[in-house]
Amino acid sequence: MSEIAISVRDLGKCYRIGARRRQQALSAGLLKDALLSPFGYLRSSLRPPTEEETLWAIRDISFDVTEGEVLGIVGRNGAGKSTLLKILSQITEPSTGSADIYGRVGSLLEVGTGFHPELTGRENVYLNGAILGMTKQEIDRKLDEIVAFADVERFMETPVKRYSSGMKVRLAFAVAAHLEPELLVVDEVLAVGDAEFQKKCIGKMENIAEQGRTVLFVSHNMPAVTRLCTRAILLEHGRLVDDGMPVDIVASYLDRTRQSSAQRLWSLEDAPGSPELKLMSVALVDENEEPVAVASVADPLFLRIGYRVMQPGLRFRVVAKFNTQGVVAFVAMEPTELERTHSGLYYSTVAIPAHLLAEGEYSISISIFASRGRKLHYVYEDDVVTMQTTDPITGESARGDYAEAIGGIMRPLLRWTMAYANEGAAAEAAALPELSVL
Repeated sequence: MSEIAISVRDLGKCYRIGARRRQQALSAGLLKDALLSPFGYLRSSLRPPTEEETLWAIRDISFDVTEGEVLGIVGRNGAGKSTLLKILSQITEPSTGSADIYGRVGSLLEVGTGFHPELTGRENVYLNGAILGMTKQEIDRKLDEIVAFADVERFMETPVKRYSSGMKVRLAFAVAAHLEPELLVVDEVLAVGDAEFQKKCIGKMENIAEQGRTVLFVSHNMPAVTRLCTRAILLEHGRLVDDGMPVDIVASYLDRTRQSSAQRLWSLEDAPGSPELKLMSVALVDENEEPVAVASVADPLFLRIGYRVMQPGLRFRVVAKFNTQGVVAFVAMEPTELERTHSGLYYSTVAIPAHLLAEGEYSISISIFASRGRKLHYVYEDDVVTMQTTDPITGESARGDYAEAIGGIMRPLLRWTMAYANEGAAAEAAALPELSVL
Protein backbone atom coordinates (compact mmCIF):
# COMPACT_ATOMS: atom_id res chain seq x y z
CA MET A 1 0.00 0.00 0.00
CA SER A 2 1.39 3.43 -0.99
CA GLU A 3 2.25 5.92 1.73
CA ILE A 4 0.54 9.29 1.97
CA ALA A 5 2.68 12.11 0.50
CA ILE A 6 0.21 14.97 1.06
CA SER A 7 -2.76 15.18 3.40
CA VAL A 8 -5.00 18.25 3.06
CA ARG A 9 -7.86 18.80 5.51
CA ASP A 10 -10.41 21.64 5.44
CA LEU A 11 -7.85 23.96 3.85
CA GLY A 12 -8.82 27.60 3.35
CA LYS A 13 -7.12 30.88 2.52
CA CYS A 14 -8.84 34.21 3.11
CA TYR A 15 -7.56 37.56 1.88
CA ARG A 16 -8.69 40.94 3.13
CA ILE A 17 -9.56 43.39 0.38
CA GLY A 18 -10.77 46.98 0.44
CA ALA A 19 -7.77 48.42 2.33
CA ARG A 20 -6.93 50.67 -0.60
CA ARG A 21 -10.38 52.24 -0.55
CA ARG A 22 -10.05 52.98 3.17
CA GLN A 23 -6.59 54.46 2.60
CA GLN A 24 -7.93 56.74 -0.13
CA ALA A 25 -10.79 57.81 2.10
CA LEU A 26 -8.36 58.56 4.91
CA SER A 27 -6.22 60.76 2.72
CA ALA A 28 -9.35 62.56 1.53
CA GLY A 29 -10.50 63.70 4.95
CA LEU A 30 -10.50 61.02 7.64
CA LEU A 31 -7.06 62.05 8.88
CA LYS A 32 -8.78 64.82 10.78
CA ASP A 33 -11.11 62.32 12.48
CA ALA A 34 -8.16 60.08 13.32
CA LEU A 35 -6.36 62.96 15.04
CA LEU A 36 -9.44 64.17 16.92
CA SER A 37 -10.56 60.70 17.98
CA PRO A 38 -7.59 58.32 17.88
CA PHE A 39 -9.25 55.58 19.96
CA GLY A 40 -12.37 55.63 17.82
CA TYR A 41 -10.28 55.39 14.66
CA LEU A 42 -8.20 52.56 16.18
CA ARG A 43 -11.34 50.58 17.00
CA SER A 44 -12.57 51.13 13.45
CA SER A 45 -9.31 49.98 11.87
CA LEU A 46 -9.16 46.86 14.08
CA ARG A 47 -12.74 45.74 13.47
CA PRO A 48 -13.20 42.40 11.68
CA PRO A 49 -13.55 42.79 7.91
CA THR A 50 -17.03 42.59 6.46
CA GLU A 51 -18.02 39.95 3.92
CA GLU A 52 -17.52 42.48 1.11
CA GLU A 53 -13.96 43.10 2.33
CA THR A 54 -12.89 39.45 2.30
CA LEU A 55 -12.06 37.00 -0.47
CA TRP A 56 -11.78 33.25 0.09
CA ALA A 57 -9.31 32.13 -2.56
CA ILE A 58 -9.82 28.51 -1.46
CA ARG A 59 -12.20 27.07 1.13
CA ASP A 60 -12.89 23.70 2.82
CA ILE A 61 -10.58 21.70 0.53
CA SER A 62 -9.70 18.15 1.58
CA PHE A 63 -7.83 15.42 -0.31
CA ASP A 64 -4.92 13.00 -0.03
CA VAL A 65 -2.10 12.30 -2.50
CA THR A 66 -0.15 9.06 -2.32
CA GLU A 67 3.53 8.61 -3.09
CA GLY A 68 4.23 8.31 -6.80
CA GLU A 69 0.88 9.80 -7.81
CA VAL A 70 0.70 12.51 -10.48
CA LEU A 71 -2.23 14.74 -9.54
CA GLY A 72 -3.59 17.23 -12.06
CA ILE A 73 -5.33 20.33 -10.72
CA VAL A 74 -7.66 22.01 -13.21
CA GLY A 75 -10.09 24.90 -13.07
CA ARG A 76 -10.80 28.32 -14.48
CA ASN A 77 -8.62 31.36 -13.82
CA GLY A 78 -9.30 32.47 -10.26
CA ALA A 79 -10.49 29.04 -9.13
CA GLY A 80 -7.76 28.87 -6.45
CA LYS A 81 -5.22 26.58 -8.12
CA SER A 82 -2.15 28.77 -7.61
CA THR A 83 -3.17 29.65 -4.04
CA LEU A 84 -3.42 25.95 -3.22
CA LEU A 85 0.05 25.28 -4.64
CA LYS A 86 1.56 28.23 -2.76
CA ILE A 87 0.25 26.82 0.51
CA LEU A 88 1.56 23.35 -0.30
CA SER A 89 4.92 24.90 -1.26
CA GLN A 90 4.97 26.73 2.11
CA ILE A 91 5.11 30.12 0.42
CA THR A 92 2.00 31.30 2.24
CA GLU A 93 0.14 30.02 5.29
CA PRO A 94 -3.48 28.85 5.27
CA SER A 95 -6.21 30.73 7.11
CA THR A 96 -8.00 27.53 8.11
CA GLY A 97 -7.30 23.82 8.02
CA SER A 98 -4.01 22.00 7.58
CA ALA A 99 -1.71 20.60 4.90
CA ASP A 100 0.72 17.87 5.97
CA ILE A 101 3.55 17.22 3.49
CA TYR A 102 5.97 14.33 3.80
CA GLY A 103 9.26 14.80 1.97
CA ARG A 104 11.32 17.48 0.27
CA VAL A 105 9.27 19.82 -1.94
CA GLY A 106 10.44 21.39 -5.18
CA SER A 107 8.28 24.16 -6.69
CA LEU A 108 8.02 25.43 -10.25
CA LEU A 109 5.45 28.12 -9.57
CA GLU A 110 6.90 31.22 -11.22
CA VAL A 111 9.69 30.18 -13.55
CA GLY A 112 12.52 32.73 -13.47
CA THR A 113 11.90 34.10 -9.98
CA GLY A 114 15.27 34.97 -8.43
CA PHE A 115 17.16 35.71 -11.63
CA HIS A 116 19.36 38.80 -11.42
CA PRO A 117 19.63 40.72 -14.70
CA GLU A 118 23.21 41.87 -14.09
CA LEU A 119 24.55 38.37 -13.44
CA THR A 120 25.58 35.97 -16.18
CA GLY A 121 23.62 32.89 -17.08
CA ARG A 122 26.10 30.68 -15.21
CA GLU A 123 25.95 32.84 -12.08
CA ASN A 124 22.16 32.84 -12.20
CA VAL A 125 22.09 29.04 -12.41
CA TYR A 126 23.89 28.88 -9.05
CA LEU A 127 21.81 31.71 -7.57
CA ASN A 128 18.48 30.28 -8.72
CA GLY A 129 19.47 26.75 -7.75
CA ALA A 130 20.31 27.92 -4.24
CA ILE A 131 16.95 29.71 -3.95
CA LEU A 132 15.21 26.49 -4.99
CA GLY A 133 17.08 24.52 -2.32
CA MET A 134 19.90 22.89 -4.28
CA THR A 135 23.39 22.63 -2.84
CA LYS A 136 26.45 23.83 -4.74
CA GLN A 137 27.56 20.22 -5.14
CA GLU A 138 24.21 19.33 -6.76
CA ILE A 139 24.46 22.24 -9.16
CA ASP A 140 28.08 21.38 -10.04
CA ARG A 141 27.03 17.81 -10.81
CA LYS A 142 24.08 18.82 -12.97
CA LEU A 143 25.42 21.97 -14.61
CA ASP A 144 26.16 20.35 -17.97
CA GLU A 145 22.67 18.77 -18.07
CA ILE A 146 21.05 22.10 -17.19
CA VAL A 147 22.94 23.98 -19.90
CA ALA A 148 22.20 21.31 -22.51
CA PHE A 149 18.51 21.27 -21.61
CA ALA A 150 18.25 25.07 -21.84
CA ASP A 151 20.23 25.15 -25.12
CA VAL A 152 21.95 28.43 -24.20
CA GLU A 153 25.54 27.19 -23.96
CA ARG A 154 26.93 30.04 -26.09
CA PHE A 155 25.44 32.66 -23.78
CA MET A 156 26.27 31.29 -20.33
CA GLU A 157 28.83 34.06 -19.72
CA THR A 158 26.44 36.79 -20.95
CA PRO A 159 24.39 38.87 -18.46
CA VAL A 160 20.79 37.68 -18.32
CA LYS A 161 19.54 41.21 -19.07
CA ARG A 162 20.65 40.62 -22.66
CA TYR A 163 18.68 37.34 -22.95
CA SER A 164 15.44 37.14 -24.85
CA SER A 165 12.40 36.24 -22.75
CA GLY A 166 12.42 32.73 -24.27
CA MET A 167 16.09 32.15 -23.38
CA LYS A 168 15.49 33.29 -19.82
CA VAL A 169 12.48 30.99 -19.42
CA ARG A 170 14.37 28.00 -20.85
CA LEU A 171 17.28 28.48 -18.46
CA ALA A 172 15.02 29.01 -15.45
CA PHE A 173 12.98 25.89 -16.21
CA ALA A 174 16.15 23.88 -16.80
CA VAL A 175 17.37 24.74 -13.30
CA ALA A 176 14.05 23.99 -11.62
CA ALA A 177 13.47 20.79 -13.61
CA HIS A 178 16.72 19.26 -12.36
CA LEU A 179 15.71 19.34 -8.72
CA GLU A 180 15.39 15.94 -7.10
CA PRO A 181 12.60 16.39 -4.53
CA GLU A 182 10.23 13.70 -3.32
CA LEU A 183 7.36 16.03 -4.27
CA LEU A 184 7.32 18.35 -7.26
CA VAL A 185 4.81 21.21 -7.57
CA VAL A 186 4.36 22.59 -11.10
CA ASP A 187 2.18 25.55 -12.08
CA GLU A 188 1.60 26.43 -15.76
CA VAL A 189 5.18 25.93 -16.96
CA LEU A 190 3.79 24.59 -20.23
CA ALA A 191 2.09 27.92 -20.94
CA VAL A 192 5.40 29.63 -21.76
CA GLY A 193 8.01 29.07 -24.41
CA ASP A 194 7.83 27.84 -27.98
CA ALA A 195 6.60 24.44 -29.21
CA GLU A 196 10.06 22.84 -28.96
CA PHE A 197 10.49 24.03 -25.39
CA GLN A 198 7.03 22.77 -24.42
CA LYS A 199 7.90 19.38 -25.89
CA LYS A 200 11.00 19.28 -23.70
CA CYS A 201 8.90 20.24 -20.67
CA ILE A 202 6.43 17.41 -21.29
CA GLY A 203 9.28 14.94 -21.76
CA LYS A 204 10.90 16.02 -18.50
CA MET A 205 7.59 15.76 -16.68
CA GLU A 206 7.14 12.23 -17.98
CA ASN A 207 10.62 11.27 -16.76
CA ILE A 208 9.88 12.66 -13.30
CA ALA A 209 6.61 10.71 -13.15
CA GLU A 210 8.29 7.50 -14.31
CA GLN A 211 10.78 7.80 -11.45
CA GLY A 212 7.89 7.39 -9.01
CA ARG A 213 8.03 10.91 -7.58
CA THR A 214 4.85 12.64 -6.47
CA VAL A 215 3.80 15.49 -8.75
CA LEU A 216 1.13 18.19 -8.47
CA PHE A 217 0.52 19.60 -11.93
CA VAL A 218 -1.54 22.70 -12.78
CA SER A 219 -2.13 23.44 -16.45
CA HIS A 220 -4.73 24.64 -18.94
CA ASN A 221 -3.21 22.20 -21.44
CA MET A 222 -5.88 19.50 -21.17
CA PRO A 223 -4.13 16.92 -23.41
CA ALA A 224 -1.05 17.22 -21.18
CA VAL A 225 -3.18 16.69 -18.07
CA THR A 226 -4.78 13.53 -19.46
CA ARG A 227 -1.42 12.24 -20.67
CA LEU A 228 0.75 12.96 -17.64
CA CYS A 229 -1.61 12.60 -14.68
CA THR A 230 -2.91 9.50 -12.97
CA ARG A 231 -5.64 11.44 -11.17
CA ALA A 232 -7.13 14.94 -11.26
CA ILE A 233 -9.22 17.30 -9.15
CA LEU A 234 -11.41 20.18 -10.29
CA LEU A 235 -11.57 23.50 -8.42
CA GLU A 236 -14.37 26.00 -8.88
CA HIS A 237 -14.76 29.27 -6.93
CA GLY A 238 -12.14 28.06 -4.45
CA ARG A 239 -13.83 24.74 -3.69
CA LEU A 240 -13.06 21.18 -4.72
CA VAL A 241 -16.03 20.07 -6.83
CA ASP A 242 -14.79 16.87 -8.50
CA ASP A 243 -12.10 14.21 -8.03
CA GLY A 244 -11.37 11.25 -10.27
CA MET A 245 -9.71 9.99 -13.44
CA PRO A 246 -8.12 12.73 -15.58
CA VAL A 247 -10.33 12.02 -18.61
CA ASP A 248 -13.50 12.40 -16.54
CA ILE A 249 -12.29 15.53 -14.73
CA VAL A 250 -11.20 17.20 -17.98
CA ALA A 251 -14.61 16.43 -19.50
CA SER A 252 -16.33 17.89 -16.42
CA TYR A 253 -14.14 21.01 -16.54
CA LEU A 254 -14.79 21.60 -20.23
CA ASP A 255 -18.50 21.02 -19.73
CA ARG A 256 -18.62 23.67 -17.00
CA THR A 257 -16.33 26.09 -18.83
CA ARG A 258 -17.83 25.91 -22.27
CA GLN A 259 -21.39 25.85 -20.98
CA SER A 260 -22.24 23.36 -23.72
CA SER A 261 -25.89 22.69 -24.41
CA ALA A 262 -26.50 19.33 -26.05
CA GLN A 263 -30.28 19.60 -26.23
CA ARG A 264 -32.87 22.24 -27.12
CA LEU A 265 -36.64 21.84 -26.79
CA TRP A 266 -39.43 24.20 -27.80
CA SER A 267 -43.14 24.38 -27.18
CA LEU A 268 -45.34 24.68 -30.25
CA GLU A 269 -46.01 28.34 -29.42
CA ASP A 270 -42.31 29.23 -29.19
CA ALA A 271 -40.93 26.89 -31.85
CA PRO A 272 -38.94 28.56 -34.64
CA GLY A 273 -39.99 27.94 -38.22
CA SER A 274 -42.84 28.85 -40.51
CA PRO A 275 -46.61 28.28 -40.52
CA GLU A 276 -46.03 25.06 -42.51
CA LEU A 277 -43.28 23.55 -40.30
CA LYS A 278 -41.94 24.05 -36.77
CA LEU A 279 -38.58 23.00 -35.29
CA MET A 280 -39.43 21.24 -32.01
CA SER A 281 -36.14 19.77 -30.73
CA VAL A 282 -32.48 19.26 -31.48
CA ALA A 283 -30.34 16.87 -29.44
CA LEU A 284 -26.87 15.37 -29.57
CA VAL A 285 -27.10 11.88 -28.09
CA ASP A 286 -24.83 8.90 -27.54
CA GLU A 287 -25.43 5.26 -28.37
CA ASN A 288 -27.74 5.01 -25.35
CA GLU A 289 -29.78 7.98 -26.63
CA GLU A 290 -28.62 10.12 -23.71
CA PRO A 291 -27.85 13.81 -24.41
CA VAL A 292 -24.11 14.41 -24.34
CA ALA A 293 -22.44 17.84 -24.28
CA VAL A 294 -18.86 16.58 -23.85
CA ALA A 295 -17.77 13.50 -25.79
CA SER A 296 -14.57 11.68 -26.60
CA VAL A 297 -13.44 11.88 -30.22
CA ALA A 298 -13.51 8.07 -30.13
CA ASP A 299 -17.26 7.91 -29.44
CA PRO A 300 -19.94 7.86 -32.16
CA LEU A 301 -22.63 10.52 -31.80
CA PHE A 302 -26.11 11.03 -33.21
CA LEU A 303 -27.79 14.34 -34.01
CA ARG A 304 -31.57 13.97 -33.66
CA ILE A 305 -33.77 16.73 -35.09
CA GLY A 306 -37.47 16.82 -34.26
CA TYR A 307 -39.94 18.90 -36.28
CA ARG A 308 -43.69 19.16 -36.62
CA VAL A 309 -45.22 19.25 -40.09
CA MET A 310 -48.28 21.47 -40.03
CA GLN A 311 -49.20 21.02 -43.68
CA PRO A 312 -49.28 17.45 -45.09
CA GLY A 313 -47.52 16.72 -48.33
CA LEU A 314 -44.51 19.01 -47.78
CA ARG A 315 -41.32 17.96 -49.54
CA PHE A 316 -37.99 19.15 -48.10
CA ARG A 317 -34.62 18.11 -46.71
CA VAL A 318 -33.00 18.60 -43.27
CA VAL A 319 -29.47 20.01 -43.02
CA ALA A 320 -27.07 20.35 -40.07
CA LYS A 321 -24.06 22.66 -40.29
CA PHE A 322 -21.17 22.02 -37.86
CA ASN A 323 -19.16 25.17 -37.07
CA THR A 324 -15.86 25.55 -35.22
CA GLN A 325 -13.02 28.09 -35.00
CA GLY A 326 -15.07 30.56 -37.05
CA VAL A 327 -15.46 28.28 -40.08
CA VAL A 328 -17.80 25.53 -41.25
CA ALA A 329 -16.24 22.17 -40.38
CA PHE A 330 -18.72 20.17 -42.47
CA VAL A 331 -22.36 20.01 -43.51
CA ALA A 332 -24.57 16.94 -43.01
CA MET A 333 -27.49 16.92 -45.43
CA GLU A 334 -30.32 14.53 -46.19
CA PRO A 335 -29.40 13.25 -49.67
CA THR A 336 -32.79 13.94 -51.24
CA GLU A 337 -35.96 15.85 -50.57
CA LEU A 338 -38.54 13.50 -49.09
CA GLU A 339 -42.27 14.03 -48.93
CA ARG A 340 -43.90 14.05 -45.49
CA THR A 341 -47.31 12.81 -46.47
CA HIS A 342 -48.94 13.31 -43.07
CA SER A 343 -48.99 16.20 -40.63
CA GLY A 344 -47.46 15.53 -37.21
CA LEU A 345 -44.12 15.03 -35.46
CA TYR A 346 -41.11 13.64 -37.36
CA TYR A 347 -37.49 12.93 -36.41
CA SER A 348 -34.46 13.02 -38.71
CA THR A 349 -31.26 11.54 -37.28
CA VAL A 350 -27.73 11.65 -38.64
CA ALA A 351 -24.87 9.52 -37.30
CA ILE A 352 -21.49 11.17 -36.65
CA PRO A 353 -18.86 8.42 -36.81
CA ALA A 354 -16.16 7.99 -34.20
CA HIS A 355 -12.70 9.40 -34.97
CA LEU A 356 -13.98 12.10 -37.31
CA LEU A 357 -13.64 15.30 -35.27
CA ALA A 358 -10.67 16.95 -33.61
CA GLU A 359 -10.94 18.01 -29.98
CA GLY A 360 -12.61 21.38 -29.64
CA GLU A 361 -15.95 23.13 -29.47
CA TYR A 362 -18.55 22.76 -32.20
CA SER A 363 -21.83 24.60 -32.64
CA ILE A 364 -24.58 23.22 -34.85
CA SER A 365 -26.97 25.21 -37.02
CA ILE A 366 -30.15 23.67 -38.45
CA SER A 367 -31.76 24.37 -41.79
CA ILE A 368 -34.88 22.78 -43.30
CA PHE A 369 -35.66 23.81 -46.87
CA ALA A 370 -37.07 22.86 -50.23
CA SER A 371 -35.10 23.68 -53.39
CA ARG A 372 -37.17 22.32 -56.24
CA GLY A 373 -38.19 25.19 -58.45
CA ARG A 374 -37.10 27.86 -55.99
CA LYS A 375 -35.40 27.60 -52.64
CA LEU A 376 -37.78 27.91 -49.74
CA HIS A 377 -36.58 27.86 -46.12
CA TYR A 378 -39.03 26.54 -43.55
CA VAL A 379 -36.45 26.68 -40.71
CA TYR A 380 -33.07 28.37 -40.33
CA GLU A 381 -31.57 28.52 -36.82
CA ASP A 382 -27.92 29.31 -36.04
CA ASP A 383 -26.00 27.75 -33.13
CA VAL A 384 -28.90 25.68 -31.84
CA VAL A 385 -26.75 23.32 -29.77
CA THR A 386 -23.05 23.10 -28.92
CA MET A 387 -20.75 20.26 -27.99
CA GLN A 388 -17.21 19.81 -26.74
CA THR A 389 -14.98 16.98 -27.95
CA THR A 390 -11.98 15.76 -25.97
CA ASP A 391 -9.16 13.33 -26.67
CA PRO A 392 -8.04 11.17 -23.72
CA ILE A 393 -4.74 10.35 -25.51
CA THR A 394 -4.95 6.60 -25.00
CA GLY A 395 -2.97 6.03 -28.19
CA GLU A 396 -6.02 4.76 -30.07
CA SER A 397 -7.21 8.04 -31.59
CA ALA A 398 -5.89 9.88 -34.64
CA ARG A 399 -3.28 11.71 -32.55
CA GLY A 400 -1.80 8.46 -31.23
CA ASP A 401 0.42 9.20 -28.24
CA TYR A 402 1.22 12.76 -29.38
CA ALA A 403 0.11 15.15 -26.61
CA GLU A 404 0.93 18.57 -28.05
CA ALA A 405 -1.40 20.88 -29.96
CA ILE A 406 -2.44 19.78 -33.44
CA GLY A 407 -4.05 22.02 -36.00
CA GLY A 408 -7.15 21.26 -37.99
CA ILE A 409 -10.88 21.06 -37.40
CA MET A 410 -11.26 17.45 -38.54
CA ARG A 411 -9.08 14.52 -37.56
CA PRO A 412 -10.16 11.25 -39.19
CA LEU A 413 -8.46 8.04 -38.15
CA LEU A 414 -6.73 6.90 -41.34
CA ARG A 415 -4.67 3.83 -42.08
CA TRP A 416 -0.93 4.14 -42.66
CA THR A 417 1.44 1.57 -44.20
CA MET A 418 5.22 1.35 -44.19
CA ALA A 419 7.49 -0.41 -46.69
CA TYR A 420 11.17 -1.29 -46.33
CA ALA A 421 12.96 -1.42 -49.65
CA ASN A 422 16.33 -3.16 -49.40
CA GLU A 423 18.78 -2.47 -52.24
CA GLY A 424 18.58 -5.21 -54.85
CA ALA A 425 15.71 -6.97 -53.08
CA ALA A 426 11.96 -6.86 -53.31
CA ALA A 427 10.26 -4.32 -51.08
CA GLU A 428 8.84 -5.70 -47.89
CA ALA A 429 5.57 -4.09 -46.90
CA ALA A 430 3.94 -4.22 -43.49
CA ALA A 431 0.67 -2.72 -42.37
CA LEU A 432 0.94 -0.45 -39.38
CA PRO A 433 -1.74 -0.02 -36.70
CA GLU A 434 -4.43 2.57 -37.32
CA LEU A 435 -2.59 5.89 -37.43
CA SER A 436 -3.67 9.28 -38.60
CA VAL A 437 -2.62 12.07 -40.89
CA LEU A 438 -1.50 14.91 -38.65
